[in-house]
Amino acid sequence: MKPIKAGIVGTGFSAIAHIEALRRIPGATVWGIAGRERAKAEQVADEMGIPNVYDDYQAMIDDPEIEIIHNCTPNALHYEINKQALHAGKHILSEKPLAVTSAESLELAELAQQVNVRSGVCFNYRHYPMVSEAREFLRKEENGEVIHVQGSYLQDWLLYESDYSWRLDPDLNGPSRAIADIGSHWCDAVQHVLGRQITEVCADLKTAHAHRQRPLVQGTTFQTAEGAECEEVAVTSEDYGSVLIRFDDGVQGVFTVSQVAAGRKNRLVFEIAAGQSAVAWDQERPNELWIGRRGQANEVILKDPETLSKRSARLAHYPGGHQEGWPDGLKNLCRDFYSHVRDPRQPHSYATFSQGHQLMRLVEAILCSHEERRWVTVQQD
Repeated sequence: MKPIKAGIVGTGFSAIAHIEALRRIPGATVWGIAGRERAKAEQVADEMGIPNVYDDYQAMIDDPEIEIIHNCTPNALHYEINKQALHAGKHILSEKPLAVTSAESLELAELAQQVNVRSGVCFNYRHYPMVSEAREFLRKEENGEVIHVQGSYLQDWLLYESDYSWRLDPDLNGPSRAIADIGSHWCDAVQHVLGRQITEVCADLKTAHAHRQRPLVQGTTFQTAEGAECEEVAVTSEDYGSVLIRFDDGVQGVFTVSQVAAGRKNRLVFEIAAGQSAVAWDQERPNELWIGRRGQANEVILKDPETLSKRSARLAHYPGGHQEGWPDGLKNLCRDFYSHVRDPRQPHSYATFSQGHQLMRLVEAILCSHEERRWVTVQQD
């Protein structure tokens, strides 16, 4: 099998995660890397054994050896890099969000439908075995129709006023932070499990720290800057939000996101109540799926390819009792995408540019709802 050569744009947390995931996929090789600073890209290339370093992303896109671009840059760069990759006929796997405005994401979604390449967005939680099993469980008629959905995505890495990241800069991240950064992940996972879209929202958002201390020398996402020299900057994006939601079939729900929830590191949770049962999943306990029932004992289904549905078992690569988590979900995403690149006839489950655009519309509807203090309908294209 001829290896598919990938180029990584970016040198931060996401880029390293993608490189490590690709190393675990047969037939994939990281051929090159480009970053904002060539010296940093050379350092990563040396540490990770990547043979080629490019002066910039355009040089990478122009290299005929590169077949797939992994866009692991700050949000404000997603649109232009994705657009250039599509125009060059390169397959593109972009970190989320697809862009920072729906006008940009619509253009990308339409362009992706016009060119003969694969294009996906990194919503990786749908690629966990037990998220897939929740989807399969709810499709069983004996569980009844879904009644309501609830959940949250909680983190604490921005709890203190002294915590800072490029994600707090709207010029790099866009106008929304907690909703666009982690809320979009929750929405994608739940929409995928239900096979339905959120069509209406009513949001209440909050900025916990109107000012933060920004280090004069910037680090990477999740990196602390204790003891560094700082300057005070204003913050306009949300640290917290609660959102009432309605789906296209009338199902109702609510979710909360927070990046200032002490003790919560990366806790994405959803619980879906149906007529005869309920199902719940917690990303910090990713190998378990809770099943709730009335009139009989609840149960916890454990990740085990011997007992999961066929679809979910394909996402579990180790026997029961061998724990799989976040890096494995990203590996499953890349594996799914590369399989579709090799054979476009293969079914796939990764989020497309069209789905990434729908989530951008959803984020903007949530911001509008908060600003205007009312229910807002998610615009459909």
